[in-house]
Order: sequence, then C-alpha cells, then structure tokens
Amino acid sequence: MDGVKLHGVWASPFSTRVIWALKLKGIPFDYVEEDLSNKSASLLRYNPVHKKIPVLVHGGRPVCESMVIVEYLEEAWPQFPLLPSDPHERAVARFWVKFIEDKSLNVWIAGRSAGEEQEKPMRDSSEMLAILEEHGPNKGKKFFGGDSINIVDIAFGGVAYWMRVIEEVSGGKMFDAAKLPRLNAWMANFESSPVIAKNLPDRGKLRDYFVPVRAKILSSSTSK
Repeated sequence: MDGVKLHGVWASPFSTRVIWALKLKGIPFDYVEEDLSNKSASLLRYNPVHKKIPVLVHGGRPVCESMVIVEYLEEAWPQFPLLPSDPHERAVARFWVKFIEDKSLNVWIAGRSAGEEQEKPMRDSSEMLAILEEHGPNKGKKFFGGDSINIVDIAFGGVAYWMRVIEEVSGGKMFDAAKLPRLNAWMANFESSPVIAKNLPDRGKLRDYFVPVRAKILSSSTSK
C-alpha cells in the first residue's frame, strides 16, 4: 500500500493514540512533528476544518481525529485486530470509546482551570473513572480487550497517562488508586506492555511542557 505519514505533536495524547495503533499493527510510517504556534502548510491543507493534529496521510489522502484514524487503520490493516470479530462486542467497544471521548473532555478542562472552576470537571472526571472501574476489565483480564490491547485500551490510555500529569501540574486529584483497584491494575498492565512502554512520552518532559501552557491559559482567562 502507499506510504503512511502522521502529523502530530509529541506531547499530544491524541497523536500518541495513533502511534500506538500504528506500532501495534506493525505499520511503517513517517512522522512529522508539528509546531502548533506555526502550523505547516501541509497540516492546514490536510485538515482545513479543524486545523488540528493528529492527521494521518495515506496515499496522499488525509484522515483526521485520533479515534477515527484508529478505526481507519483497523479497516485498512486487519493484522493485530483492535476490535472484536463479534458484531455485538464491536458495538460495545465502540460504545466505551464514545463514552471515554465524551467524558474525558472534563479531564482537559480540569487541566486548564483552577479554583472553583476546576471543581466540577475534577468531580465529573472522578465519576467517569468510577464508571470505568465498575464496567472495565473483567477480573483476571489485563485489558479492556481481554488478554490483548484493543481500541478501548488505546482510547483510555490517551487519557489515563496524561491525567496524572495534569494532576501534578494543577494540584487537583482525580485518580484515587485505592478506590480504583481494577483501573490501577489495568494502568500498570497497559503501561508495561512493550509497544506502549516504548512509545510513552517522558512524564517529566510532559510536566515541563504543560506547566507554561497551563500558566498561559490561566493568565489569558483572568485577563479577560
């Protein structure tokens, strides 16, 4: 098949989701690091609607949005399946991906807010985690996908790792390991999986990256 290129940002959980899927499936690709303060002409051409990363370009044709890209990869490269073969199980997996996509917005809001404005997104994020704890990986299973990583693991992995960085930077608390033993075990299994572990951004560098970003956002919001 024609070449694959990914436009992303190293610190982005959304770019990292796509990298995980590409690596798990063994798909060769070229990576283009974007500067979001000076977006490339290629990025603006490939994603003229949102002008955001990640963008996967395959055979000169772009695909946008991280989980849409993951589904595209699943259809174009069936090796190492990320969705179950059973139609109902596939629908259930897509339900949880949608749930994570919708509810995790609160995590990113919490990361760019403070004080009273931060309380509700923190609380809503904790409620999301409680639901995933209840309905998440079954006992004896390492991942949402059972014994192997699937699309739900990729979706939540793009939230969980960054959530702890946001907690460190913002001083808030969303993930309580004592109250979330199944998710805590899942996190250890997911992050120690060889492909995932080799493609996780350094947490210290992420923290250093997000501190000034958060400060700029808060400064901008208070000056309005």
